[in-house]
Amino acid sequence: MTVLVIAEHDNASLKGSTCHTVTAAAQCGGDVHILIAGASCDGAVEAASKLAGVAKVLVADALQFRDGLAENIAEQALALAKDYSHILAPATAYGKNILPRVAARLDVAQVSEITKVISQDTFERPIYAGNAIATVQSTDPVKVITVRTTGFDPVGLGGSATVESVTPVNDFGKSAFVGREVGKSDRPELTAAKVIVSGGRGMGSSENFRVLEPLADKLGAAMGASRAAVDAGFVPNDLQVGQTGKIVAPQLYLAVGISGAIQHLAGMKDSKTIVAINKDAEAPIFSVADYGIVGDLFTIVPELVRELG
Repeated sequence: MTVLVIAEHDNASLKGSTCHTVTAAAQCGGDVHILIAGASCDGAVEAASKLAGVAKVLVADALQFRDGLAENIAEQALALAKDYSHILAPATAYGKNILPRVAARLDVAQVSEITKVISQDTFERPIYAGNAIATVQSTDPVKVITVRTTGFDPVGLGGSATVESVTPVNDFGKSAFVGREVGKSDRPELTAAKVIVSGGRGMGSSENFRVLEPLADKLGAAMGASRAAVDAGFVPNDLQVGQTGKIVAPQLYLAVGISGAIQHLAGMKDSKTIVAINKDAEAPIFSVADYGIVGDLFTIVPELVRELG
């Protein structure tokens, strides 16, 4: 039994989501191989070869993989699939774009967003916005699985995997890369941040969101938001935390002016410590918070900044 992990990377380096996925892959049993499909991707290959527990890194280096088009990477995974009992990818936008294509072509049922490996064919995954945990057993010959990264610790370093080149598949030809706009920020990336300060509908406006910036600066935190704040146009949707946004599990999560809708809780309730600030003492966010402050956020947040100063 051998497990293949489709690595998420930017050619120069691995994304942290891959390290969490390798942990899940190791728990499935057997050897763990990583597929790096990219172009001029030596940096990502070197990083993957150093991950503990990885036996082999398969490299498909070709121009058609440079921009991470899901169709091409799925074709490369399919070309290798016969040699593997499991194919895993992180449950990020990257992995969710690739693996359903692989599962459909293999005619197997994908097991999505697992948070625990019980055995080589049995897994746990959240359902109903995280209010219930389903135990899923797959009898398919190849298990195609996306991994919720907050459910697994990242694998460490210390490995010395062999590196093997594989024949790249041809360009699928049905899609083309047009362009990418990358937001630049001095703050940590949301899904990798150890501290997150999130605002909700209670912020009232996009201008009022700036009240949170000094607090985030003091804590070295990433900025997040609830869906209500995003839908209201206060902040861009790449800050959204929740079931339909980004799933996070930082060491510290500050929920400011967030009522705690079930969809938001599904995206952050695994945070190690949760602090809620809300003027409504009955807000659902307090049911998951380790610490809660009832009051006006526009008074409390500046006070916290002064105390941290």
